[in-house]
Amino acid sequence: MIRALVFFVVVAVLALGATWLADHPGTVLVTWGGQDYQFSTLVGLLAVLVLAVVLMIAWAIIRFVFNVPAVLSVASRTRRRNRGLKALSRGMVAVGSGDAAAAKRHAAEAGRFMQGDPMTLLLKAQAAQLAGDRDAAQAIFTQMLDTSETRALGLRGLHMEAHRKGNHHAAYMFASEAQKVASLPWAGQAVLQHRAAQRDWAGALAAVERNAGGGLIDRPTANRQRAVLQTAIAQDCAERSPDEAIRLAREALRVAPTLVPAAALAGRLLASRGDLRRAAKIIETAFAETPHPDLAAAYINARVGDSALDRLGRAETLAKRAAGQPESRLIVARAALEAREFDKARQIMAPLINGEEGSRPTARTCLMMADIEEAEHGETGALFEWLQRAARAPHDPAWIADGIISDTWSPVSPASGRIDAFVWETPNEQLSAPEQRRMALPHDQQNGPGTPPEADGPARSIEQSSSAAPSGDSTTPIPERPIAGELPPQVLPTGPVEAAYLPPPVKRQGYRSVVFPLAGAPDDPGPTRSRYGASGPRDGLDFN
Repeated sequence: MIRALVFFVVVAVLALGATWLADHPGTVLVTWGGQDYQFSTLVGLLAVLVLAVVLMIAWAIIRFVFNVPAVLSVASRTRRRNRGLKALSRGMVAVGSGDAAAAKRHAAEAGRFMQGDPMTLLLKAQAAQLAGDRDAAQAIFTQMLDTSETRALGLRGLHMEAHRKGNHHAAYMFASEAQKVASLPWAGQAVLQHRAAQRDWAGALAAVERNAGGGLIDRPTANRQRAVLQTAIAQDCAERSPDEAIRLAREALRVAPTLVPAAALAGRLLASRGDLRRAAKIIETAFAETPHPDLAAAYINARVGDSALDRLGRAETLAKRAAGQPESRLIVARAALEAREFDKARQIMAPLINGEEGSRPTARTCLMMADIEEAEHGETGALFEWLQRAARAPHDPAWIADGIISDTWSPVSPASGRIDAFVWETPNEQLSAPEQRRMALPHDQQNGPGTPPEADGPARSIEQSSSAAPSGDSTTPIPERPIAGELPPQVLPTGPVEAAYLPPPVKRQGYRSVVFPLAGAPDDPGPTRSRYGASGPRDGLDFN
């Protein structure tokens, strides 16, 4: 609408101008070459307009002629860049699909058309890595250091190549240099892992603070990493500086109250100083979340010189924090065994050995029953059977990080160097074919055809099944008890009688239990109610 209005206004103005010129005639005199040329005013104006149009056309033609080389050059560069972009796109697809030959070919083509482009350098480096040419990849990454826009990328590539070659110091230096270029998460994590792997806990803490200050990690992650590193420092200085170790462990527990190593260390050190109530509170909080043998050992043995029955009372108190957990039953059974209350120990272990907890008896469960049998009856056939069952029983929970099983906790993974990589869980295992066939049998046939039904209660079913086994005496050879983490796989025959198969017996020369040590102090007065009387301990800890 507005354009139409403007058009009509322009036409009206031109019409008015033409009318005015017609009403006011005049002449224009032009002298050219000695001749006089006279025109009307209207014709003179038209001649001026025609001359202006002719001059404009002539100027445009002249400019086009002079700009032809530049136009051709721009068109050539555009065409080459389009071909380079197409080769770059095809090369990236080839890298993603794992076609090393195509990636190398497209990288060379992209390099001809887009020489020095950052994406071209990246494609060449990735093609070299895909083809296994590490030297070429390293040379390309080094070339990237010459320009500011590709410097961070070059440092990342050099860091990865140095890490692949096992040159961890060079990888650390490249990561440190990358931190000066920009706040890069990978660089901050690499510096942290290197310092932690070198057990430079103070330097690792500084790296955590820098990563948190730069926004490279969130606050919960930073707090957890601080707690893990403070626990590592506390473990190192626990012997020479207990007060400093307690301070660091309590700081770690302030942000991670369920961190088992920190809780166990703080509880043990506080108990050694006589602060039993605070030690008990710390251990109980962590045990409720993660029932762990180290926590139980620190809790039950908090006070030196107590009787075995006193320790049994504390074990029962701690077990209430994680009622129904296998670890709770194991610690109470161990304490009952030390107090020589065998019936109570068997009663506590009954749900674990009869599958009432939803799983098969583990190695620690079987070895615990072997300890009970040996302490009560000596070297009998039941002891022999429990040792055999322990050799093929499922694994117990352990510290696991990146597929590595460790007896002790560590702040970093020995495989990847990750902070806080170890978790307390049961290792994955795969049943062999004979074991799967055995588990498919009815429950009363899994231990062989000689296993009688559970006539006298669940706690005695295994002992009854060993009635046909040879009785132990001074001439009966007993195999050495397997140790935690070293249980050899058993080659079992097929069929329902496989559980009765026993490897050739060897002379037993002493063994040690797989469970954590809960032995009393050298001055243990034995199973007496020295502090609580015949009624037993009160509910909860009373360390006054």
